[in-house]
Amino acid sequence: MARQTPYTTPQPRPLPRHTRTAGDILKAVLAGLALLALLVAVPAALVYFVGWPLPDSAPSLSTLQQPITLTTFIDVLTVVVWLAWAQFTACVLVEVKAALSGVGLPAHIPGAGPSQLMARQLVAALLLLGASAAGLAPSLSGLGPHNEAPPRNLTAATAQQMPGAHQQAAPHGPAQHQQHAAAGKAGPTSGPAAATPHKNAKSTKFYRIQPPEGRHHDSLWEIAQRHLDDGRRYKEIYELNKDRLQPDGSRLSLASLIRPGWIVEMPADAHGGDLVEMPDEAPKVDPEVREQISAYEKTSTTKTSHHTESDQNRGQRAQKEQQGRQAHQGNQPPAEHVAPPAPSRPSPADRMTEPAPSASGQDAPAVGLPEVLVAAPLLAAGLLAALGRRRRTALWDAAARAFHPGRNRVPVPAGPAADAHDALLVGADPDAVRDLDLALRGLTYALTAVGGTLPTIYAAWLTGTELHLQLAHTAGQPPAPWSLGQGEMFWRLERATVPQLPQEEDTAAPYPGLVSLGTLDGARLLLNLEAVPGLVSLSGAPAARTAVLSSIAAELATNGWSDRMTVTLVGFGDTLPALAPTRLRHLPDVAALLETMDAETEHRRRALSAAGHDTVLTGRTGRTQHAQSAPHLVLLGSEPSPEEAQHLAELAADSGRLGIGYLLATAQSDLPGANWQLEITPEGRLVAPLLGLDLAAQLLPAAQHAAVVELFTQATPTDDGPGPAAPLLAVDLTGPTPPAVYARIIGPYEISGLDAPEPERSALLHEALALLLLHREGVHPRVLASALWPRGVTQDVHDALITRLRTWLGNDPDGTPRLTTDATGRLTLMPSVVSDWDVLQALHHQATMGAGAKDPAVRERFLTDALALARGPLLANHPEGRYTWLTNEIVDAQLRLLIVETALALAAHHQERNRPKAAATALESALTTASTDERLWHELLRAVHATGDTKHLEAVARRLLTHHTPARGLPPQTQALLDELLPTWSTRVAN
Repeated sequence: MARQTPYTTPQPRPLPRHTRTAGDILKAVLAGLALLALLVAVPAALVYFVGWPLPDSAPSLSTLQQPITLTTFIDVLTVVVWLAWAQFTACVLVEVKAALSGVGLPAHIPGAGPSQLMARQLVAALLLLGASAAGLAPSLSGLGPHNEAPPRNLTAATAQQMPGAHQQAAPHGPAQHQQHAAAGKAGPTSGPAAATPHKNAKSTKFYRIQPPEGRHHDSLWEIAQRHLDDGRRYKEIYELNKDRLQPDGSRLSLASLIRPGWIVEMPADAHGGDLVEMPDEAPKVDPEVREQISAYEKTSTTKTSHHTESDQNRGQRAQKEQQGRQAHQGNQPPAEHVAPPAPSRPSPADRMTEPAPSASGQDAPAVGLPEVLVAAPLLAAGLLAALGRRRRTALWDAAARAFHPGRNRVPVPAGPAADAHDALLVGADPDAVRDLDLALRGLTYALTAVGGTLPTIYAAWLTGTELHLQLAHTAGQPPAPWSLGQGEMFWRLERATVPQLPQEEDTAAPYPGLVSLGTLDGARLLLNLEAVPGLVSLSGAPAARTAVLSSIAAELATNGWSDRMTVTLVGFGDTLPALAPTRLRHLPDVAALLETMDAETEHRRRALSAAGHDTVLTGRTGRTQHAQSAPHLVLLGSEPSPEEAQHLAELAADSGRLGIGYLLATAQSDLPGANWQLEITPEGRLVAPLLGLDLAAQLLPAAQHAAVVELFTQATPTDDGPGPAAPLLAVDLTGPTPPAVYARIIGPYEISGLDAPEPERSALLHEALALLLLHREGVHPRVLASALWPRGVTQDVHDALITRLRTWLGNDPDGTPRLTTDATGRLTLMPSVVSDWDVLQALHHQATMGAGAKDPAVRERFLTDALALARGPLLANHPEGRYTWLTNEIVDAQLRLLIVETALALAAHHQERNRPKAAATALESALTTASTDERLWHELLRAVHATGDTKHLEAVARRLLTHHTPARGLPPQTQALLDELLPTWSTRVAN
């Protein structure tokens, strides 16, 4: 229901410096030899063996008409080789220049994608002799099959490319952008950013972030690497600019997020071609830029000491450094920045209608509730939906067994399990799950309609208003209502325009491997584990790593945007399969996993080849989409041996296209095949600097893990019947002291014993009372708030409602308020406030397990009184758009089951005494509440048949047919019963 509260934790820890190994030196030497051979040996060989291939004079027409000889062919081939050599040489030159200068990305050589890629790899390997891996990381992150992207403007630092940023007006038009580019070439006195003299420093530099160009996304780490010669100094830039007001009205609050149009003050020793120093009156700088920088300069409260930092302090700050790795397979791109969406600015109209900030609703920490579950809306929604299905299954499983009193009661959790359940109710956002599921299936439906195939996506970003898919490759224009984001690598959809699929359409889930990792500025990142090339490694403290893996496993097991999948858990979570035994499985060790995955990997390769598909995504559109292999995601919590790690890397090399994903929680820093490296910090942040990630991690720690498993274990059908349930309320409407307040919630909602509230307050008061009546065990205030105001509520409004509800319900004669708070802080009703649901349960209990169990006459009276309460569905007349919390309740199924059991017991009692009309009347009464229960129809047919009234029997059969659609037809048992009791039904009734 509610959105989570983002963590406000410290910035990620800086990474330590990588030391060069013998392997790095060997790679550098081999790269140097390869460059020497390609740049020198190739042209020397051409000159020596072939000579100059072009003719000495211009060819005539007769020359062109002569036959092509072997010499002519060799000359033409030699020209092609010379041109290829010239192109490669140009690529090497621009790569060397860019690597040595450390500014921006190298210039793009037209048509030289593969050549420039090879040149970049060789130059990067060669420079390992004189540069750290972190210094090369920005260049390595740009490698891949999409190297044809236009180069960045080298006169401005670029921010992370953020979905949604295209909606914000750029600070400069195209002409101004070109002016800045030209100015950047003119010299150090021009550029996109202006610097004004700082009060306490001679050379303060201000830097204006431009919108990104190409595929590369910038970060504070890379800016520090280029202009301070050490990416670990990103923290200095962050500290200089933290919480200072930016031109767009926002502030820098996370070191991982910078936005286009922001101004960044740099330390005094910053250098580089795109940094400038100039006075305010610099004529070549846009006046608007000068004005913004001047205003920003005034927000600085730093001292000169903040502009410098000793090498000793910098060394103490750094603990470790990750080195980016290229993808192992040639057709897979390496790890790219996973760019978060920028929060969109609401329009004036939106500001008028959006809810006020919540202090006690969904935006505030839940006192007494596990915050990790409140802050996981997609996980909470999935767990609640799965738990509801499990509880319904248990109820109907009990109904299918021999009659057993009390099987219609649902266990009520207590202790940590109750807190976990309440946190799920508060945190769940079923609307987000529905939008995500419909959006993804709608994409499959639209692409199938035009004969298209699904693009590979690495991640999805879900905000309150939009869904962004981050593609691994460009895939052209998306189908409507999707549109391109700020670049060809992003597809964007507004949640308000999510299409509704035709009811008869059964579209497969296209990306079942999407799973939540955490949030950044209100945007939730879902990583597509199925498509990530190679392995994903997760480092950090063992308990924190397990909490991340448990959260991922629980969401994969219960999410609403997947159909079929297998999730294998190794080294952790042996109790988690209780959540979804058909999805989750646990293996004891890595050896067992390798044996399983060897066979499955080979099987999937053969299946794809036989189907003629390149990847599993090819088969998820079209007629055979449901016949394709379901994804298999492996979550490994055990440390593999070196041999096992190498084996896993070999399996994962081709896993992306096979629909298999691997996530390994490990303490190893050099895990082979790990292309994406994540770290969970002690503060609960999930960081990956080389991917541009710094998230508030989604976790399921051990305590909440156990509580969630207990909820599902209690709801699992067993031969022993249900677990412990809340005690029934003892009520007697005919006694000397009837209840002070009586509410009828079975059928139309009616209340007696209370004055009518103010009309404008009535709806909320009635809804709050209904929720409390259905939960005699108590309702947490946060659950009440999230139920009544799913979009959030302020503390004063929530408190005012509780006060108003307490006043409306009044006090008992002894002065005790009828609405109280128990020891756990939950709101409870006194026994003097009663509903017909309470009475129904009490009467049924007395008839089957109380006084009526031994006295048939008493039993008949109790059952008759209970059945008289069946006036229709639960809260039949509730206002449309309210009572959305009912979707998370099991009481509707309990009500139907209890009414059916009561009617069947009473009908059997009447049939034993040869009163078929009374039996039919009891069954007819139950059908007003449970018209879909086939058992009621069967017994009604038998009872009416026993009366000998053929016309009445035909009328019942006709009504029965109206409850079954022609497509489904009658169940076989029902049809057989009609054939027995009314042989002519197919001609006299069905027609």
